[in-house]
Parts: sequence; structure tokens; C-alpha cells
Amino acid sequence: MPTIPSPLPGTFYIRPDPGSGPFKNTGDAVAIGDTIGLVEVMKTFIEIKSEIAGTFASYSAEDSAPVTAGQDLAELGD
Repeated sequence: MPTIPSPLPGTFYIRPDPGSGPFKNTGDAVAIGDTIGLVEVMKTFIEIKSEIAGTFASYSAEDSAPVTAGQDLAELGD
């Protein structure tokens, strides 16, 4: 399955703010450039954008979890 990795270390978030739903749900279409999450680094939030198109399968990292550079954040299906 194709994956979307984190470009940098930080804290990963699957939603834009605590009161909102996740950026993507299972079965959602993902286009190149779609935001799938945020990584917080030193109080700065970086949008994680997909570089591939497909169908969203699942998040590989937990919400509010620390992630490392290169760690898979999400998986896409065909």
C-alpha cells in the first residue's frame, strides 16, 4: 500500500482543531496536495500534504502522537 511519510519529527494531529473531524476518513478520495494531517514542531503547525493520489485507507500514526522523520502517517489504497 502506498504511504504518506512525515517529512520531519514532531507531534502528529489528524484533525485541524480539537472540535473538528479528521482531515480524511476511510474511503475518502485523496488528491495530490490534499492535507491529511498536521505535524507540530516547536509550536508551529506544518500541514502534511499528499504527494500521491488514491483512496484513504487509514492513519498509521495515532492522533497527538510523537512521530519521527520518515515515519508513515497514513496509508492509501488504489
